[in-house]
Amino acid sequence: MQFDATNLLPVLPEIAILITASLVLVVDLYLKEADKGVNHALSIIGILAAIALTGTVGGGEAQLVFDGNLVRDGISDLLKGAILLVGLLAFVYARPWLKDRGMLVGEFYVLGLFAILGMLIMVSANGFLTLYLGLELQALCLYALVAFDRDSKRGAEAAMKYFVLGALGSGMLLYGVSMIYGATGSIEFGPVAAAVAEQGMSNKVLVFGIAFLVIGIGFKFGAVPFHMWVPDIYEGAPTPAVLLLGSAPKIAAFALAIRMLVDGLNSLHPDWQGMLVILSVLSMALGNLVAIAQTNIKRMLAYSTISHVGFIFLGLLAGSSQGYAAAMFYAIVYAVMAAGAFGILIILSREGFDAERLEDLKGLNDRDSWYAAMMALVMFSMAGVPPTVGFMAKLLVLEAVVRIDMVWLAVVAVVFSIIGAFYYLRVVKLLYFDKPAEAAPRLVTTGGVRVAMTVNGLALLVLGLFPAGLLSLCQTAFAS
Repeated sequence: MQFDATNLLPVLPEIAILITASLVLVVDLYLKEADKGVNHALSIIGILAAIALTGTVGGGEAQLVFDGNLVRDGISDLLKGAILLVGLLAFVYARPWLKDRGMLVGEFYVLGLFAILGMLIMVSANGFLTLYLGLELQALCLYALVAFDRDSKRGAEAAMKYFVLGALGSGMLLYGVSMIYGATGSIEFGPVAAAVAEQGMSNKVLVFGIAFLVIGIGFKFGAVPFHMWVPDIYEGAPTPAVLLLGSAPKIAAFALAIRMLVDGLNSLHPDWQGMLVILSVLSMALGNLVAIAQTNIKRMLAYSTISHVGFIFLGLLAGSSQGYAAAMFYAIVYAVMAAGAFGILIILSREGFDAERLEDLKGLNDRDSWYAAMMALVMFSMAGVPPTVGFMAKLLVLEAVVRIDMVWLAVVAVVFSIIGAFYYLRVVKLLYFDKPAEAAPRLVTTGGVRVAMTVNGLALLVLGLFPAGLLSLCQTAFAS
């Protein structure tokens, strides 16, 4: 069988990230300690090139390449671009933190780039096995990043928990995939969808396969009751690792759910819808209620993540193209909000000190009013306060749920969203109305970080005022 070079065109963004990671890996061997910043520059250039290539090869009809194992379509184009942009922000924010602690080494960038590559493969997968390979590539890199600070006992403990529970989640997912392969005789989404539509729920192996798939998806999202790893990992891992872990992988997890449940098992929507309803309500309830009691802001943001996952599931369970587009909009917006929140924590940290407690945010307005304003925008957006984009994201998923006559579910979501507003607005109160407990030093920041945070924060406001552009891209992706 001859190799067709045109197969490589749709996967040029992935190739760019792979080449960048390999280049950093080799170049780092020859760099002196003083020149380690070259790794950062190479990584940023590689991600920018991948973003440009995503725009260049994207658009038009969907393309299947590599014997149908990978697909390039509207969904993959948009999600790849979002993952790369969030990854770019993560690398820009991380550099000062790493430099302060003498950890500005090639390994961080290599692991980060390979994790992003895994996410891109997940987004482009057209079969269960390809999807699983991308997931494992992402997960293995993130396990190492959580334990990146070798002197941190908390980091080592968090990495061990993440590894054990992540392996359990992956095992569940793979078990579900093997059952679906046994029931349908295929691991590609097209043939699986055809076989499932023919068999329905008469095949009990298929029933168990779907249950294990949903459990695996719940683990990867961090949805209740599979959330036990999220707060400990957010608290114990180095802040730059949490920034990458808590943002872009949510977009990849959304792709995981869409590819498996919608592309592969759409005809069984009524069956997996019920499971997502339970996960959604539990996630919104526990996430918002437990977050109120947290004094560690990283744990608070962990429970906040769990509650937002509940909202993403609202769009998925709607089962309509409008619901899927709303869930995609929410996943992308959440990743940008999470990047901004953890970016501020990195900016507030300095050598020998990590901003982790709520008290560390006290009086930020007196120290740097612009960063305080950006953090306030992030918190307002997470709370769903208009005119920020968080309000529009919540509104869209609620509308999708109301349209399928599940008004009670929308009411539950609104109630928990109001409860959740308390702990976000508490952060805004600390920023503006409280004084620091001790004489806090002025923030030491760089021009690049300030520009990135400005773009990040203002994007939440601009997208809230003018959501039509991103929303139309999401709707177009699911129009076919």
